[in-house]
Amino acid sequence: MFLVENEAILAAWDAYSDKHTDADGWPYDEVSYGWRMVQRDSETWRAFQEVRPSARELLATAAVQLQHINADDIEPRWAWQVAELARALEKLKTLQRGHAEVREARRDLPPVSQEEFVDSLAERNEEAWDSLDTWATQGRALLGIHAVALKAPTRILGAVPAPAASPVRRPAGRRG
Repeated sequence: MFLVENEAILAAWDAYSDKHTDADGWPYDEVSYGWRMVQRDSETWRAFQEVRPSARELLATAAVQLQHINADDIEPRWAWQVAELARALEKLKTLQRGHAEVREARRDLPPVSQEEFVDSLAERNEEAWDSLDTWATQGRALLGIHAVALKAPTRILGAVPAPAASPVRRPAGRRG
């Protein structure tokens, strides 16, 4: 779902950027452009929250699948992409943890203004942009790995012996 949502977010951003910048890419109104960028970053962060709880498991599954897929079926870039996704996930976790620690530390202080809170979220989302973009651009590798793994004969299951046939049970009762 993140990949689809992110495509829509980026398409909207590209349309906005094309309309609100000159031929060299400079915004006509830097303030409005900056706020629209904050919105894009926020929407991207929110979209990734659907993936974040299971992201580590997705990466672990892909790593195991890569070990069991026939080498001829593996795209050379997949291992690198999985490693990049893992690095990006760690950065996102660090940013989230840091943001949560700052919020926790501020509990004993007077409440921050809404503007300060929005600014702190915008800063986190801006710092997360590169990592979120990595998930947007490299995340399809997980789908590719999974698709190939589903089609591949599983060597693990092939090595497991079939269960022994259960003995025929006779109904309890008199023998005779």
